[in-house]
Amino acid sequence: MPIPEEVTGDEIDKDVRQELQSLPKTLAEDVARNLVMVARLLDEDPEAAYGYSRVALRLASRVAAVREAAGFAAYASQKYSEALAEFRAARRMTGSVELWPVMADCERGLGRPEKALDMAGAPEVHKLDKAGQVEMRLVAAGARRDMGQLDAAIVTLQSPELASNSVQPWTARLRYAYADALLAAGREREAREWFAKAVESDRDGSTDASDRLAELDGVEFMDALDEHQGEAGSGGDVESKSTSTEDGDED
Repeated sequence: MPIPEEVTGDEIDKDVRQELQSLPKTLAEDVARNLVMVARLLDEDPEAAYGYSRVALRLASRVAAVREAAGFAAYASQKYSEALAEFRAARRMTGSVELWPVMADCERGLGRPEKALDMAGAPEVHKLDKAGQVEMRLVAAGARRDMGQLDAAIVTLQSPELASNSVQPWTARLRYAYADALLAAGREREAREWFAKAVESDRDGSTDASDRLAELDGVEFMDALDEHQGEAGSGGDVESKSTSTEDGDED
């Protein structure tokens, strides 16, 4: 797959670069450039990111960072079985538990919420850092919702992290998930309150909490471009009618 010339491979994280040092120099550079493309395209074009991840995997399948990148690319492309296999491989190589939450979410994607809940109660969860534990809580709540257990999902999300006034990288997503669960349970007033709190903490626009809040408040947004085009179209109609009238006068 083509890679822009400006992508050198030096853009990758230093820890990944260190892992690639086990490879011959030219091969390491090729793998690094493909991993850069995976990272760049993961959100905007998951299928393209997946393609680059397969190239990197073919070149260096014994590098944990490559297996992890391939896992995330497959996950973003909703290829959950493949993603789970890659995450498991990366975990075997590193012994790390940091991929545990996303592995559990793959189980959800495969229609196995019960397995995700089993993983949420496993000893590995206690080894996760705070961000990982919050992520695991989000996955567990999602699994409860998959099973139609809305009240249990709400209770699962109730935690010190949710109640805290401090804003952390996970705060907006946690508040959003709680608001969404409340809304699904028909608790609209509480949902509105928590969507508002999610908006307050969503500094990088990681959720659509502001849109959800506006929807609850009955606010409708009109796309500025569509509005402009509508005005232009209306002007065109007036011009056409005006020309027609002038022609009629001349007749």
